[in-house]
Amino acid sequence: MPSTKLSVRTTDLGVAQAIEAALAAAEPALDAVTLFEDGPGAWRVEAYTQSRADAEAAAGLATKLGPSIPPIELEDLPDLNWVAISQAALPPVTAGRFVVHGSHDRARIPFGPRSILIDAGEAFGTAHHATTLGCLLAIDRLARSGRVRRVLDLGCGSGVLAIAAARALPGAQVIATDSDPVAVKVAHANAEANGCHSIAFACADGLAHPWLRHAAPFDLIVANILAGPLRALAGDVAASVRRGGGVVLSGILNPEAPAVIAAYLAHGFFLVQRQRIGEWSTLTLRKRR
Repeated sequence: MPSTKLSVRTTDLGVAQAIEAALAAAEPALDAVTLFEDGPGAWRVEAYTQSRADAEAAAGLATKLGPSIPPIELEDLPDLNWVAISQAALPPVTAGRFVVHGSHDRARIPFGPRSILIDAGEAFGTAHHATTLGCLLAIDRLARSGRVRRVLDLGCGSGVLAIAAARALPGAQVIATDSDPVAVKVAHANAEANGCHSIAFACADGLAHPWLRHAAPFDLIVANILAGPLRALAGDVAASVRRGGGVVLSGILNPEAPAVIAAYLAHGFFLVQRQRIGEWSTLTLRKRR
């Protein structure tokens, strides 16, 4: 089926990341929303869809971000698998002891305890974004302690973080939730493709789901969402983490980090580490005993 490609170029990384986030959140969902670095100070965001109308709607949504948004180009493409072509341009990502790769690299990256197969698609999270990378690095560090037995991936997207936790913490109970049923379906399929059959998935908004209340307290909650929801969830997260347990929070632009930290300090956490990758911060905090 013919497809439509959306593309936009900018010299502002923050603008590129904002466009990427807007396109990734578009409804109906776009395919293979990807941020590329074209060279020093040059960025390009691409996405694909089989509907020209959906492409125009998504482009309109992105342009509403502000006057600094450059023109978004739409290109009608012939009947080829453009999603697969786009994925082939994504190199493997090393995050601590993890290697995240697409199916196009399966032949040269063997299946192993720290290899994670994730293809770009309808749910966020391939490790090419700084927020996912920061969370993977934090999970890798925390797994070395050996004291994490129950994990929640809150807002799991593609499921890459839940898969990483299951791989790094053999025997741990891992639960992954998202408010988007499409994301839950994609994450479950990704977990199966990676041999992580024990991860439990549910469609849930926040931590109010009865199943999550029953499963709490958790040793670790990972949430790669946005700064606003993270602040709003601070109380619920605190109630769902055991004393001495930890949280890894991302989806936070660097200027937003102090407010997120303050919200969690107010609920009995202390900051363990703040990692900056480009414009984004990943926070690791621990609940006081």
